[in-house]
Amino acid sequence: NMTQQSKQLRRFNRLVGETDAVYHELANRLGLSDSAFQILYTLRAEGGACPLRDICAFSGLTKQTVNSALRKLEAEGSVTTESSGARHKTVTLTPKGAELAEKTVAKVIEIENEILGSWPAEDLEKYIRLTEEFLVSVRARAQEVHS
Repeated sequence: NMTQQSKQLRRFNRLVGETDAVYHELANRLGLSDSAFQILYTLRAEGGACPLRDICAFSGLTKQTVNSALRKLEAEGSVTTESSGARHKTVTLTPKGAELAEKTVAKVIEIENEILGSWPAEDLEKYIRLTEEFLVSVRARAQEVHS
């Protein structure tokens, strides 16, 4: 029934919003902007280097936001970016950046791994599968929306 669905949607949206707020608070506690947190997190999770487009995809940040945060991280000596082909860039943690990531986002990754590792494997698989199905469906339907 519709009211039950809208109640569930409100609950879902609240959980998403509160989860985002927790990560925002984590970034603040670690002395990082949200975008620097996302970039360092992605680089740490990807082994210290990855294509710029992956940072955008994994973080959900726009290319413009990522580039702006990267300029700041580069100026601080935490990352380097280099061209890898005609229109591609690779972003790499410097030793200083790796140390920063270790002191900050690595703690968060560890917490997440402990939590997910405590779930039964079938629950984890179902959670990831359903989240992915939701994303794929919303992405497809979003193409139909016009003002």
